[in-house]
Amino acid sequence: MSSCQRPVATLPLKDVSLADVILRQFPKINSSDVIPLLQAVQQRCGYLPREVLEDIAKRTRVSLTRIYGVATFYERFRFQPVGQHVIQACQGTACHVNGAKQTARAIHQTLRIKDRETTADGLFTLETVACLGCCSLAPVMMIDDKVFGRLNPQRAQRILSHYRRSGGH
Repeated sequence: MSSCQRPVATLPLKDVSLADVILRQFPKINSSDVIPLLQAVQQRCGYLPREVLEDIAKRTRVSLTRIYGVATFYERFRFQPVGQHVIQACQGTACHVNGAKQTARAIHQTLRIKDRETTADGLFTLETVACLGCCSLAPVMMIDDKVFGRLNPQRAQRILSHYRRSGGH
């Protein structure tokens, strides 16, 4: 049975793989379905587990090479499990001009991780992104789906400390 980081509560039978569940959403697979397939796996697991991709390749006419080719082309796809909370630190032009570099440095120091790493406690994964589209709030970071704008190093550190103290809520 294929598995991933997050529990799959919708599996009706113990012997049904995650690939089976995902492939039910795609009655007839073709090469244009690779991105939606990858999105479905990542939505379910939080990343793209190798065993699930191998299982999908075996059950479809899409080669594992093609699947990995698409997955590695797009930066949004992950191959490692992520923390409970994903932090996206914007480095776009407006954020850069308004101090994103200093804020990012404070985030790195507070979490003691680099870009695309996860904290030892599994609470945070940090991703640097080109733009979050919140330029009027620059500099900006997102934690999961929540936007935090007009950041400075101290405010970013306070927000992260609050998340850590509250168990991530």
